[in-house]
Amino acid sequence: MNKKELVQKSYEIAKERYAALGVDVETSLNKLQDLSVSIHCWQADDVTGFENLGNIGGGGIQATGNYPGKARNIDELRTDIEKVLTLVAGKKHRLNLHEIYGDFGNKIVDRDQVDASHFTSWMQWGQEKGIKLDFNSTSFGHPKSGDLTLANPDKSIRDFWIEHTKRCRAIAEEMGKFQNDPCIMNLWVHDGSKDLTVNRYLYRSLLEKSLDEIFDIKYKNMKDCIESKLFGIALESYTVGSHDFYLGYGAKKQKMVTLDMGHFHLSESVADKISSLLLFTPEIMLHVSRPVRWDSDHVVLLNDETTELAKEIVRADALNKVHIGLDFFDASINRIGAYVVGIRATQKAFLQALLEPTVKLREYEANGQYFERLALLEETKGLPWNAVWDYFCFKNNIAVGEDYITEVQQYEKEVTSKR
Repeated sequence: MNKKELVQKSYEIAKERYAALGVDVETSLNKLQDLSVSIHCWQADDVTGFENLGNIGGGGIQATGNYPGKARNIDELRTDIEKVLTLVAGKKHRLNLHEIYGDFGNKIVDRDQVDASHFTSWMQWGQEKGIKLDFNSTSFGHPKSGDLTLANPDKSIRDFWIEHTKRCRAIAEEMGKFQNDPCIMNLWVHDGSKDLTVNRYLYRSLLEKSLDEIFDIKYKNMKDCIESKLFGIALESYTVGSHDFYLGYGAKKQKMVTLDMGHFHLSESVADKISSLLLFTPEIMLHVSRPVRWDSDHVVLLNDETTELAKEIVRADALNKVHIGLDFFDASINRIGAYVVGIRATQKAFLQALLEPTVKLREYEANGQYFERLALLEETKGLPWNAVWDYFCFKNNIAVGEDYITEVQQYEKEVTSKR
């Protein structure tokens, strides 16, 4: 029996097993097929970007490692993303760009001067490849970044970053209009203090005023989201844009809140936050990542945190209200391989969630049958979801199982090793 026959046979067995629990596998696969993952561009080049300003790093961002073959320009980055998409299932994935990835040519364009023309080629590329774009303002790695940007008491610095962010929103609006689908524009600033501060209220009041000015213009083709963080590198003692701050602002102003899995205490459950946010904010943006001891943005794996996150979204029937983005960057391993592992792990988590016998579990819970609920939750861990996953890959005409490893190795031999 060849691999194709084995995959098909295993799938049919799994399909019957799930059907016995009231789960329609084909319905689950259709939902997974439509699941859109916003793939972050910055894994391909270690968060360097294509500015000509002499990116100085800092601002809570640090990619570690020196594995050879990173993308050095826009063409190489696009080629890498196109390769990644041949190794993951699904046809509705998006690309998430930071502002520093504009097509600036040989011109020096400061961040308060950027406009949609610097992303025209990206929009055209996305249209040609059938990839929708998302966007981010970029507050780090700039001579005016410092410890404070939108919360800076120096009005000239604050106004610089307000203008930058306004322009990023205008770019996102043009992207959304061009692709006839809203572009999600994420706002994250690293603002904070390395040691103790006595001006917590001042900085947060300044950030609120800056956000009010930034969001003053209403757009139809873009959606705003605001991202919190627990702490930043060299800004460990105080973060202006904490989760409490953005949760309050998001609920008050009806803005989408971004939950980054690495931006909380390691003992916190990001999954538990889903149901609360859905009650008070219009939508949620996710940055799926993997913290190791701190917000280290490791490659996403199929672990408890990722699967519980996916299950909470599916249980809340919120796939149409939660946007799934990735945010990790590992410069110590093959970057294309990192992408594929992380994207596949995210999809696997949602497949497990979609295959959960939720109706039966809710019935047990409603009847007070807590032993039965606990037992079934435990038994679902051993159900043959991986046979369904292999069939999903086969159906999408991509590498099944570990076969993608050789494809990544071949791409490294033919492309990235020659950079």
